Amino acid sequence: MPKADIHPTWYPDAKVICNGEVVMTTGSTQPEITVDVWSGNHPFYTGTQKILDTEGRVDRFMRKYGMGSTDSASGAKKAAKTSEAPASAEAEAPAA
Repeated sequence: MPKADIHPTWYPDAKVICNGEVVMTTGSTQPEITVDVWSGNHPFYTGTQKILDTEGRVDRFMRKYGMGSTDSASGAKKAAKTSEAPASAEAEAPAA
């Protein structure tokens, strides 16, 4: 048996609250626990992942290690450059 008057009050049905709604109940020494992230809205468990690109760090990493760029605009530029190369080669071939 626990000693009297030294243990905190135990709440067997403590509410876990995320974004103003109760997401689960558990045992705790606090009657209510407020959390920002839980498994119901965490990107790892929901399958949705966002890359927060602060100050272009992702683009800088991709350029540094030769992986191209992450945005589709630069992919379109690369495609345009490759389509121009055969056109210029064809233009030179008939002239020669």
